[in-house]
Formats: sequence, C-alpha cells, structure tokens
Amino acid sequence: MKNGTLLWIDDEIELLKPHILFLKGRDYDVHTANNGRDAVEMCRTTAYDLILLDENMPGLSGLQTLNLIKEVSPTTPIVMVTKSEEEDIMNQAIGAKIADYLIKPVNPNQILLTLKKNIHKKEIVTEVTNTGYQQNFGKLTALINDADTAEGWKEVYRNLVYWELELEHTDGNMIEMLRMQSQDADKSFARFICRNYDTWMQKPEERPLMSPDIFKKKVFPVLDKGEKVFLIVFDNFRYDQWRVISQEIADLFTFEEDLYYSILPTATQYARNAIFSGLMPNKIAQMFPDLWVDEDEEEGKNLNEAPLIQTQIDRYRRKDTFSYNKFNESSSVEKLLNRFNELERNDLNVVVINFIDLLSHMRTESKTIRELTGDEAAYRSLTASWFRHSAVGELLRRLAETDYHIIITTDHGSIRVKNPIKVVGDKNVNTNLRYKIGKTLAYNPREVYEIKDPRRAFLPSPNLSTAYIFAWGENFFAYPNNYNYYVTYYRDTFQHGGISMEEMIIPVVSLKSKKK
Repeated sequence: MKNGTLLWIDDEIELLKPHILFLKGRDYDVHTANNGRDAVEMCRTTAYDLILLDENMPGLSGLQTLNLIKEVSPTTPIVMVTKSEEEDIMNQAIGAKIADYLIKPVNPNQILLTLKKNIHKKEIVTEVTNTGYQQNFGKLTALINDADTAEGWKEVYRNLVYWELELEHTDGNMIEMLRMQSQDADKSFARFICRNYDTWMQKPEERPLMSPDIFKKKVFPVLDKGEKVFLIVFDNFRYDQWRVISQEIADLFTFEEDLYYSILPTATQYARNAIFSGLMPNKIAQMFPDLWVDEDEEEGKNLNEAPLIQTQIDRYRRKDTFSYNKFNESSSVEKLLNRFNELERNDLNVVVINFIDLLSHMRTESKTIRELTGDEAAYRSLTASWFRHSAVGELLRRLAETDYHIIITTDHGSIRVKNPIKVVGDKNVNTNLRYKIGKTLAYNPREVYEIKDPRRAFLPSPNLSTAYIFAWGENFFAYPNNYNYYVTYYRDTFQHGGISMEEMIIPVVSLKSKKK
C-alpha cells in the first residue's frame, strides 16, 4: 500500500531525480510536472495527497500556479519550494495558506519531515499519544489508588482531563480505556467525599478552597493590592471546557490556573449563592432570609446575587464599588460592551454567563442539540465554537487591552449520567436528578451519600426530618412511576447537583493581559 500520491512541480524537474527516487523508495507515488499549466490540468484528473511547488518558474509563477490549484483542489496541502528568502514572497505564500515553506537546496529528510507533518500527522499523533497513555496508565492508576487528600484528587482530575483532551483527536481504542479509568476514579472520589465532607464542614480550617472562600481568598486580596478586578462566572462550567476555551485566548493572556471544590449540592442555587455571599446556604437563609429562596418556592433561585455580593463586602467592612451583570445571550453582552468605559469606575465588575448551563438544559430537551453534543468531546467543541463567535470572546479581547485583573470561574460542573437508581418521595420532593431533598424519601442507602442532619452540612432544613441524598459517579435518580420512559429520556444527558470530579472540582483562573 502506497504512503501517498505526490505531485512535484518544478521547471528543472530532471535535477530532482535523486529526491524523487528517494521518495519512491519510501513507497510514495510521485508524479511530476515542469510547468504550472500542466500541473493544474493534472490536478483536475488526479487527487493528490500533497503537492511540492517550485516558486520561481517561467510562464505561470509558483504563486500563480498555487492560486489556480487552490481553485481546483482547495484542500490539498501545498508545500512551496524556493531559492528565494524574500519576506514578501513568504508572506504571499503563507497568505495563500500553504502547508509548508522549504528553501532550496532541500535535503531528503526535510521533504520526509514535511510529508509526515502534512500527510501522516494524524496516525503518528495517534500512535505516539496512545503509547504515551499506555506508558502512563499504571502511574495514573497508582495516582488514583493513592489519592486521599483534596489536593491529591485535584491532581488526579488534572491528569484525567489532560489525557482526555490528548486522546480525543486519535483513532485509537485508548479512549474507552481512559473512560473506564475515569469511571473507577469517580467511584473512588465519591468514597473520598463521603468520608471527608462532614469533617470539611465541621472543621473549615481543614477543608480545601470551596465556594464560600472565592471572594475572601481570590478576589479581595487582588483588590487589596489596588488592582481592579473583572470576575467572570460561567454557570455550569467544567474544567475540560476551560481547557479548550483557554486555547482561544492563549495569545492574549497569561494564566494562573487553580481548581477548587464546589459545595454540595453542586447546583446554582447553593454553590453560586455561596460564592457571592461568602456564606454556606443555611447561613444565608438565617442571616438574610429575604435573599434566600427555598427549593419549593417558584421564585427564581438566583435573583438576589448582587445584594448577596453587597452583604459580603459589608460584612468584611470593605468599601469596594462593584457592578453586577447576568447574561443569557450575546446581544446582552454587546450592550455591556457599548458602555464598557463606564465599568472602569468600579473596583470590581462581576459578570455571570449562563449560556453553558442553558446549553446543558437544551441538550436534554432538544434532539438536535443532543445530536450535536453526543459526547464530552462534542460538548467541549460546541462550547469552544460558541465562545469563539460570541460577544463573550469579544469581551475578553477588550479586557486584554486593559489593566484589569481578570478572574474566570464557575459555580459547579456537570457529568453525563448513565445509570438510573430508584428513589421514592412525595410530591414536594425537588426535581433535580442528582440530589433530592425531602422528609419521606425511600432509597437504597448504599447507592447514595446521605445527609440526615442538614445543619451539619450547613444546608437549609425546612422540616426536622428533612434529609438530602446525592447521586455519585454516573448515577441519576429515577422514580418508579413511568420508569422506563423517564430513564430513556434522561440517560446520557449532562446533569449536576451530585458528587463527581466533573461537578465538584472546578476551575478558578487568574488572567493578566500579555499586552500590558
């Protein structure tokens, strides 16, 4: 089987016979042309894997031939080969989207390298990445087995996400092996949380950075240095989604990346209110009852975020001025951009972006969106595409022109659920698939994490007998009534509220402009 079919265009093609023989010896089928017009006609009848094109030819020049070939075969990689080192010619060639640029005299290994980069890159990357993962499989397994601290689990999750992103562009079967390893890790992580969450709540000095600590540990110290802060909170934003979005703005900012733990439930009502108030949920309900909305109330659960920020600033006797904006769509962000200069009056500007959470919910309800986001890789890809073309991307580009200290974070992540577990409750039980609150819940205690005394977890307790239960791993709660329909509808959807690395271990990143 041939390694590929090549076309080499050069008016002195006879002088290149040693190179052509070298390539044929490497199992390439090499066609030749000594002028641009013949080459263009050959491209009309033959599909080439790569074209080597001399820049300086009589008649049609290399650049003219390049443009004509692009019209006939726009996706074929073209490598410009030239004696000229003039910057203008390089710029024109690069502007015409050549695949590579070689300076004569070229040696066989240079040619072989450009063929590997442009024809065989995918299989080489697959082979090398698969080998790398196989070699690190044992180390990662040991890391998972030995993880027994919050920092240890953050390191596990970083490694799993690293390999997930590395393997997603390969053709190998290592992706399924990694998925199984991640499932095992999430089960071990759930056991870790079940063992330690109560201690974290009772002994705050022993807990990792969590939702109520974000302002105190990440925002206020920057303000105390005299820097202005722009805090962007993406609702329902996973660490892997941050990693792909970070590539979109890597040329604009330097990153100081950290991970922190969302409180339970990993849901906006609890986790984001804890961020903005600096308090655990039951403390918000006790101290500011007008600002807390119980599960059974129909009022929106996050309508009081700006007042909660003010309570935290007041509680620490600070004088920071701030703005607060929440957006569900790009048009609203565009309006913010139109009054961008006004924001400079504030010490702190807080922006909440709800699109990713809306995307998660739309994926559940829409077959089209579910088709577009069939797995985690597709979910990440759609997130990156949205960011690239949204006004949020433009907001970051505008911020790169300023001296703002930018902090990007989230309230919780989400996980793709697979396994239904039965729960029975009365009509007042909340609808979330990853956690349930009620006083008459019936369930298998071995399948959930129970909090029978919500006060110990600093959670509101509407009744003396109220209990919270949480699903872990890829499990989700399903009622016995209409069980099969319910399971079919919700299986393979992204949900949040429970215990998993994807929901609980989430990014908090500081950005500084490279232009400043």
